[in-house]
Amino acid sequence: MTYAVFQTGGKQFRAEPGARIRIPSLEVEPGDTVTFDEVLVAGDGEDTVQVGTPRVDGASVKAEVLRHGRGDKVIVFKRKRRKGYRRKQGHRQNFTEIRIDEVALG
Repeated sequence: MTYAVFQTGGKQFRAEPGARIRIPSLEVEPGDTVTFDEVLVAGDGEDTVQVGTPRVDGASVKAEVLRHGRGDKVIVFKRKRRKGYRRKQGHRQNFTEIRIDEVALG
C-alpha cells in the first residue's frame, strides 16, 4: 500500500489511502478537497522508498476535509515552591479532520 509522510502546520503526518487524520486547523470548508505538496518521504509499500531533499518532486497527497473541531482540554499548571504562586490555565487546540483519498508518488 502506498504511503507518504507530508508536512502541514509545522508537523509531519503519515498518510495512507483511506486513513483519517487530525491536522492543525485549515481555513477550508468541510467537503472540500485539499492537496498537500510538501511530501518528505514516499513509498509504494514494497521495496521502493523515495526520500526527499527536502521534498519529493512530483509527489502529493489529496484528502477530503471531513470536519473541524477542538481537541481535549490540556491543563497548564505553573507553581513556584514556597512563594504562594500558582496559575492554572486550560487550552483546547483546534483541528481539522481529513480523510486521505490518494497518495501520488513522484
